[in-house]
Amino acid sequence: MIEFRESDRGRVFTWAEIGEVHRSRNGIYQRNGKLVSLLTDLGRISPCYPDFEGDSPDTIFYTGAGRRGNQKKDAFNSALIEAVHSRVEVPLFCKLAVNRWEFMGLWRVTDAEYVHEEKRDRMVWRFVLKRVN
Repeated sequence: MIEFRESDRGRVFTWAEIGEVHRSRNGIYQRNGKLVSLLTDLGRISPCYPDFEGDSPDTIFYTGAGRRGNQKKDAFNSALIEAVHSRVEVPLFCKLAVNRWEFMGLWRVTDAEYVHEEKRDRMVWRFVLKRVN
């Protein structure tokens, strides 16, 4: 099993490799309510998940689970909310193309907010991710 380390940041992996840790096609992988890992495309591929970098590359605003309509406080979003309090460090992978995933390092969820997304006229969970240095 691959162990993703901060020294691997920027390295590109296949789906089979990251699938050893992130065992789901969902962007949020949780097990028993605990956050394990996250996927993003930083809003470049899937417009229903408009993740984006903050003022620095060490901050990402991450959109919660739920493609259509108002997002719910389901198991996926609840795991992210719980991660704010537990301060768990999780690997984040960014989709570059088919079967090409960049390891973006280890991240913590530092804030959770339920906000109105104007572009799609719906309520979404917006999480603040901070890179662990």
